Amino acid sequence: MLDLKFIRDHADQVRRAIEVKHLDLDLDHLLRVDAELLELRQKLEAVQAERNANAKLVPKATPDERPALIQKGKDLAEEIRALEPTLRAHEDALRVLLLQVPSIPDERAPLGASDEDNVELRREGTPRTFDFTPLDHVQLLEKHGWADLERVARVSGSRSYLLKGELVRLEQAVITYALDVLADRGFTLLSTTALVRPDAFVGTGHFPGGEDQVYKIEGEELMLAGTAEVPVNSLYAGEILDASALPVAYAALSGAFRSEAGSAGRDVRGLMRVHEFRKVEQYVLCRPEDAWTWFDRLLEGAEVILRGLELPYRVMINSTGDMGRGKVLMYDVEAWVPSEGRYRETHSCSYLGDWQARRTNLRFRDEDGRVRFAHTLNNTGIAVPRVLVPLLENHQQPDGSIRVPEALRPYMGGRERIG
Repeated sequence: MLDLKFIRDHADQVRRAIEVKHLDLDLDHLLRVDAELLELRQKLEAVQAERNANAKLVPKATPDERPALIQKGKDLAEEIRALEPTLRAHEDALRVLLLQVPSIPDERAPLGASDEDNVELRREGTPRTFDFTPLDHVQLLEKHGWADLERVARVSGSRSYLLKGELVRLEQAVITYALDVLADRGFTLLSTTALVRPDAFVGTGHFPGGEDQVYKIEGEELMLAGTAEVPVNSLYAGEILDASALPVAYAALSGAFRSEAGSAGRDVRGLMRVHEFRKVEQYVLCRPEDAWTWFDRLLEGAEVILRGLELPYRVMINSTGDMGRGKVLMYDVEAWVPSEGRYRETHSCSYLGDWQARRTNLRFRDEDGRVRFAHTLNNTGIAVPRVLVPLLENHQQPDGSIRVPEALRPYMGGRERIG
């Protein structure tokens, strides 16, 4: 959400943001509703003032004047009652429209309509050249009996996964390693719920617009979040933090649930795109002047983890059409998947300015006593089982065993290989 005064004063800039982010929003309609609401408020205030002034005349009026003044007071009260529903309807309509206004993208974001227009910034590591015929991750799972995707599908439906044996330990090792890396980098660890109220999705900007991606709990006003960003972003909703409490930097572990609506036919095989997974999310709430420094730190944290996993990766800057409604700037980090001969996204680093903070009312009081909106950022720490795809494929050996990266060995009882 943007400041309404900013929208009024910079309508052309906001209109351009709507255009380059390829959103369906009529800004002129929003401004008309805003103007009508201002007019209604002014009219209501004028009628209320007239009613108050009339009420003060009644005690001083003569017996002959009093009935007319009393009747006028009743008429003015009725006029107020008639205006109030219209005013509330305009307030509700304006709120809905304001929730759809995008943030202004940073000038570094390339113009584009989709992820096809994302721009590669740099590559780290060299994709491995195999001197044998490598297996893809599903073949590796089947070879070692590390998964039972067919049976779990009968229990839980498609896009479910079940890991077995050594791969369970590897999955746990990856999560614990990521938590340790982020803790060493100054993040406070959280283990949080994925169950949240709808307002939390509004606060992060997933609603309105992303309702079809969310699992709902029948009979409850609760839904399942697809990332810990959703509950964590609402932890301080409505509070005014002291400046000394900032930054708030969390590495939050939670279950993650996504319906994957609209993804039919994509990544249906294996571990790449499942409905339920576990994720460590980096989340930062900070002063505006510190935000870009934190953006770099979040990106660096993801890269430290991928380097520890010894995975080749590249950093992409997302186009305006792929960065989402609330993002000021967004980078994707993609790891190399040998079986596909391409890089696949494992981390998304996002800076949202005060867009989320205004929705969730996240504020702080600075040293001068001013109450200001904080800024928010987030990035994946690690998401499993997705990251297991490049991990297994890149570290496979000619005999089908998997070399354990050195950074993970302390979490695997010192083992150098599995399988």
